Amino acid sequence: MKKRVLFYLVAFVSTISLQSCVTNYVVSKPATYTKEYKTDAKLAAIDTKMENDKKLLINSFISEKTVAIANAKNSLKNSEIAKAIKHNKTIDNILTEAQTYLGTPYRYGGTTRNGIDCSAFVLSVFGAAAGLTLPRVAASQSQEGESIDKENLQKGDLIFFSHGKRISHVGIVEDVTEEGEVKFIHAATSKGVMISSLNDSYWGPKFRFAKRVINENGESYNNLASTSF
Repeated sequence: MKKRVLFYLVAFVSTISLQSCVTNYVVSKPATYTKEYKTDAKLAAIDTKMENDKKLLINSFISEKTVAIANAKNSLKNSEIAKAIKHNKTIDNILTEAQTYLGTPYRYGGTTRNGIDCSAFVLSVFGAAAGLTLPRVAASQSQEGESIDKENLQKGDLIFFSHGKRISHVGIVEDVTEEGEVKFIHAATSKGVMISSLNDSYWGPKFRFAKRVINENGESYNNLASTSF
């Protein structure tokens, strides 16, 4: 009787253990594979999204940079145009003012329209038309501004002359023709304020150098404010 009970007990325990093993194997293993499969798919999707987002971001940077460069170029262009307009207007004002003196008699030491010398003429014109205070005499005026080669002369430049070593005369470039002829307006001892040419047999050999006192921005070089005599 005891042997039979023991046999049934062993058989029952074995059955329970076997079912437990089978259950663990069948349930847990497929669940693990399913979980790993879903995770890999999600990671792949995330990688794809991140790559697409990266491309979109890079494209947006490129687009913004292109727009910024275009805006900068337009701003620079507008700035250069504004400077050129200001420069041309300043030079036009200078020449217009200078031409109002045509016919004014020459007077050594004179500073008015009743009689004026070459340096006072230049000083008066630039002061009235451009707000510049140039030195009183030609030799001192020749120390101002930027040196300019004869081949690069433009309207409004100052040209200086001498009969010897010392600068003794000054004029304002009034025009440069297509052929390269330089015309200038000045107060000459012979005829007062008049327009002459550097091709002239008298003035040509006496020309020494030129200076530009109005820069490309329509402003003065070196913040001219000299009052030397």
